[in-house]
Amino acid sequence: MTDKLQRAKDMILRPQETWAAIEGETETVQSLYVPYVLVLAAIGPLAQLIGGQLFGYRFLTLTVHPPLGSAIVGALLSYVLTLIGVYVVALVIDGLAPTFGGVKNQIQALKVAVYSFTAAWLAGIFALVPPLAILGLAGLYSLYLLYLGLPRLMKAPDDKALVYTVVVVVVAIVLYLIIAAIAGALAMTQGPALAGSMSLR
Repeated sequence: MTDKLQRAKDMILRPQETWAAIEGETETVQSLYVPYVLVLAAIGPLAQLIGGQLFGYRFLTLTVHPPLGSAIVGALLSYVLTLIGVYVVALVIDGLAPTFGGVKNQIQALKVAVYSFTAAWLAGIFALVPPLAILGLAGLYSLYLLYLGLPRLMKAPDDKALVYTVVVVVVAIVLYLIIAAIAGALAMTQGPALAGSMSLR
């Protein structure tokens, strides 16, 4: 686990050198997900769950605390859908590679998706204190990580890296909005039921 924490740190502080190291590593879907994705992807949903319950969300002079059941369901769904979303983004990266002069390689594409999300996942910690959630914009550094990783791992020409990155980002944003909508809708419908079952125990 220590080496994975070091990898996350290196992705933020030394991205160029870290992508060079990642390029030659032999990985599998499991080795990329466990524990790197499983741990880092949990930061945001867990921080949001705890922050919402402890501090609530302030609207003008009103502070709202989400129902615990809905908040738990929302956090779990957001987490699971994020795990799925990373793989879907990797499929998009792999599928688009030839369009931008790159080489298709599903594991390399998954590496790009996984490690590019590092900054966004780490920035999720700011949700622990809702007033600081705006600092989550630091997660936009993931766009830069993606821009560096795509040409290196997918063998795309540098002059096509920017457009490649933009297209992947647009797909990722659409995917994120779908995930947020699904998580929100299911949390509203399943949350009360969960809260009821918790109260019966």
